[in-house]
Amino acid sequence: MRVAVIDNTEVSPLGQVGVALREADAEIQVFRPWAGEALPDGAYHDALVVMGGEQNALADATHPYLPELARLIRRMGQAEKAVLGLCLGAQMIARAWGAKNHLGTVPEFGWTPISRTEAGRDDPVLSVLPDQFVSFQWHKDSFDLPPGALHLARNAATESQSFRIGRATYAMQFHFEASRSVVDLWSREFAATTERIRPGWTKDQPKLAAQFGPDADAAGLALARAWVSVI
Repeated sequence: MRVAVIDNTEVSPLGQVGVALREADAEIQVFRPWAGEALPDGAYHDALVVMGGEQNALADATHPYLPELARLIRRMGQAEKAVLGLCLGAQMIARAWGAKNHLGTVPEFGWTPISRTEAGRDDPVLSVLPDQFVSFQWHKDSFDLPPGALHLARNAATESQSFRIGRATYAMQFHFEASRSVVDLWSREFAATTERIRPGWTKDQPKLAAQFGPDADAAGLALARAWVSVI
């Protein structure tokens, strides 16, 4: 199992997705186009993971690799290879398949409840979760569903939390990869930013992690294992 991971920012741990890939003894290759590295062509790899990032999905002027990334996402999906997009990665999947990206319209930060749709209950990946689960969020952008997509999850703030295109292209707006250790790392690395987004976060984060983290970690690992199983 050969998996290409596209990093879109400097601090982008694989978290629970990395746990599931290592359990499956996957060969993981990480590409950092933001640092000038070339993207893969998609021929060698069985699956693609597109991580989050601080840029938006239409930021071609500052991140000129994004159009080629969109083409790679679509090319691998059309080949029925497994594709997973997390946050920005989900927004890039929406772009790749012709949906509209909405910038700055739906800010969410912290652990939030998310609900499966009817299609999510029957989906090979989302079906491993209860109808309502908790996951970590950090975004302000969203997207419409692409034509032909199956709508898998929503919440009160963001209607498009997850969708699937074809056999195994999954867009996840929420950061299910973000275990408590990942959230702790982000909170330390981006302390000024998190305090600006959510005043008091530094003080409250340990308490919130204890309250919501165990369930979110379990849901994230279940999702990661289920996605790896479709590769």
